[in-house]
Amino acid sequence: MQLIHETVNYQSEPSAELTGYLIDNSPQIDTTRTRPAVIICPGGGYEMTSDREAEPVALQIMASGAQAFVLRYSVSPIRYPVALHQLAYSVALIRQHAAQWHIDPDKIIVAGFSAGGHLAACLGVFWNAAELTNIGLTPTQMQPNGLLLCYPVITTGQYCHQGSFTNLLGADQTDLAKRTKLSVEQQVNTDTPPTFIWQTVADGSVPVENSLLFAKALRQVGVPFELHLFPNGRHGLSLATTEVNGDPQFNHPEVAVWFDLFVTWLQRSF
Repeated sequence: MQLIHETVNYQSEPSAELTGYLIDNSPQIDTTRTRPAVIICPGGGYEMTSDREAEPVALQIMASGAQAFVLRYSVSPIRYPVALHQLAYSVALIRQHAAQWHIDPDKIIVAGFSAGGHLAACLGVFWNAAELTNIGLTPTQMQPNGLLLCYPVITTGQYCHQGSFTNLLGADQTDLAKRTKLSVEQQVNTDTPPTFIWQTVADGSVPVENSLLFAKALRQVGVPFELHLFPNGRHGLSLATTEVNGDPQFNHPEVAVWFDLFVTWLQRSF
């Protein structure tokens, strides 16, 4: 195993920290093997990045046979689009080092939890749009091949998680054009990558309609997706095991199956 730390940023913007958890190729197994890579964007309402949705998830992903990365992106008082630029540069960096890090450059999945799900979804809809045309990367460099959205913040409409957009936009949070642009279910298009989504119906922080709206938008344009809804469980479950928090309210074995479902989807889709 290798643990790597990279700094990513665009021009003079604040930098982000990308930590990689990499499986080495063994001369006794396969010296030329390449693996999918999953970039994890932890949640935290664009106010912080949750530890619960960072390393524990990365270790689980690595145990499933994929390379894992955690992006500690900029949060409030840093505003949009800095975090999006950081994520775009992270994808490009991983693709650039694909051979060195034993990664298949066509199997880079961007994962996000809660507000991190909004960030991941933004790259999913904007990777080849005008939003990212002037940051020194080609669309192919920053293209995510798939999305993993875990109880994601999606909409700025009726079911909005207002705190996330207050932190993301600051004084611009009342700008209707920006709010519409960042209501990512309205930006889904045929180039949005295949997506795996899960959430609990009982989520009391980010309404389940966020996941439903994104899934509906994918359905309307014909993008493949898999959606799993679980009836019980609070917001922020992460792996839904005691590994992420000793508090029993985070331990939901019936929800923890989401991870195995995701791995099956990953293996089947890529």
